Amino acid sequence: MSAAVFPLNLPNLLTVMRIMLVPALVVALLGNTPAGDVLAAVVFALASLTDFVDGYLARARGSVTTFGKLMDPLADKLLIVAALIALVSLHRLAAWVAMVIITRELAVTVLRLAATQAGVVMAASMFGKVKTCLQIAAILAVIAVHGKPMWVAALLYLAVLVTVLSGLDYFFGLRRRMQQSQAQADG
Repeated sequence: MSAAVFPLNLPNLLTVMRIMLVPALVVALLGNTPAGDVLAAVVFALASLTDFVDGYLARARGSVTTFGKLMDPLADKLLIVAALIALVSLHRLAAWVAMVIITRELAVTVLRLAATQAGVVMAASMFGKVKTCLQIAAILAVIAVHGKPMWVAALLYLAVLVTVLSGLDYFFGLRRRMQQSQAQADG
């Protein structure tokens, strides 16, 4: 891979590290080891932390790259989807919860790609950032807390609700931007 395709900087390295932590998370969750959940929680927390740090560093250092713009959201989705699927397979998470979250993530990714092809860029909104934080907190709670305490269930359902609402917000915001873009092109 050439340096132009993968510029070597700390934010990009953190993104690649997050991708490489996904299999470690799955093995920690699905492996039959005594401290598997603790290891999975640490790996998930560390990987999630890299999500916040890499974007901050890229903007602060002026080292935003095309690689980062493409791979950072992909790394986020891989981490979330892998955790959800593993938790469903362990019967620690209802399949419908995972499907709602995964469907929203895939739909927004497809919409984002279509918008980019049409020349419309939709930046991440504060609503989307809150959604990500809630998803991370809920998944981490399901991994780390055994049993089904009410607060974990409430956090999980809040994450699902905000996931759906942020998806609708993204869809209608994109629709407005596409209409504005078309009106400018016609005008």
